[in-house]
Formats: sequence, structure tokens, C-alpha cells
Amino acid sequence: MNIVIPPSQQLDWVVQCDFDGTISLNDVADTLLERFGLPGWEHLEQEWENGIIGSSDCMRGQVALLDMTREQLDSHLDTIEIDPQFPAFVAAASRLGWAVHIVSDGLDYAISSILARHGLGHLTVFANHLVQEGERKWRLETPWFRGSCLKGSANCKCHLLNLQKQRRQQVLYVGDGSSDFCVSGKADIVMAKSRLLAYCQQHDIPHLRMNNFKDATNLLYSFVARNLRDKAV
Repeated sequence: MNIVIPPSQQLDWVVQCDFDGTISLNDVADTLLERFGLPGWEHLEQEWENGIIGSSDCMRGQVALLDMTREQLDSHLDTIEIDPQFPAFVAAASRLGWAVHIVSDGLDYAISSILARHGLGHLTVFANHLVQEGERKWRLETPWFRGSCLKGSANCKCHLLNLQKQRRQQVLYVGDGSSDFCVSGKADIVMAKSRLLAYCQQHDIPHLRMNNFKDATNLLYSFVARNLRDKAV
């Protein structure tokens, strides 16, 4: 589809996109824990699911229980698949003048490695920072944690959205799960699937339903075309 966006409008929008389960077909941290996690990580997961602890405490504790070398980590990351249509979505957004940012409660090293393997290493990633402390020992840093986060998230996605709003940019948010619930009610547009779709439906949050990034690309073009028609009237 050939849509020409006036230069004055090209920087009005930015895409903020979740990674695990949205871009990647599986949750990367979960696959690492299932393969390399020492006993105790499942208990932390259960406490997080029950609302006893936030994702910040959960993730820090779980990363400390990862028993793997850098080589094992890299080898595992090479097996992680992404939605095959995501690169086309990024290309479509780029043609429209929209930046795509990855906002994730996951691991920056993992996300950047997987994206680079698919020719997407140029994308900006906002995620938790994975630090290697020893041959088989790891630590998590949370540069986007905010004490004011209502969910106690390691990465406060609402804060990242507010940063874009301060730049007078509108935000298209793309997500699938519970880490996307809070921010979905604050984005200008939401593309949702899986648990986020159900959440938006239950809470009357305006959204566009998607199953994959082929849908998302078509929805993006349709939205932009409709927006241009409205401005022309």
C-alpha cells in the first residue's frame, strides 16, 4: 500500500511494542528459567501471579537463579522465534515515518540479540538490563523501574509512554499480556491480542484486535489512511 505522509505529520506518532508473546512467540525469560533456573524460581512466579510481589522483585529473584554461561545463553537465544511478519510491520511503520520502540519487562540482552538476528538491531529497546557477574551468575538491573508504579513493575511502561507524551507524540501501543494492562488505558491507540485483548474488552478500552503482525500492518495502514481522510475533510 502506497500512502504518502506529509513531513509535518511524520513524527507525530511512535509505536511502543511489547516483546515477549507479542513479537517473540514465547516468553524468553520463561524459556530460560525452564532450562537453566535453579529451584525457587517457580515459587517467585507464583507469588507474582498471586499479586504478592511485583514483577521487579520477581524478575530480580529469578535472574539470580539462572545457572548458565554466556555461551549457553547465546545458544538458547538462537532458538527463539519471532512473528515472521514483524519485520514487515517495522518496515511499514518506517515508510510512514513512525519510529518503533520495544518496551518490555524482559531482558535487554536477549531482546537485542534476537532482534539483531532478524536484521532489526537498529530498534530502540527499553527493557531490564541483564548483567553477568560470574561465569554462571547473573544479576538484573531495572533502569525503568519507578517507585510510583502501581503494579510494581520492573519496567514501568506507563512512565515510558509519558516520556513520549512529553515530546508531544501520540502512541500506538501493541501488546498481549498482563504487563500491558495498565498502559493500555493511556495509549492513543491499542493493538491487542491474547490476554490484553480480553482485558481491553472487559474494561471497555478502545482497541484494534490483532492475531499477528500481518494483521497489525493492515490495521496500521487502515488507521493512517482513515486519519488522512479525516484531516482532509
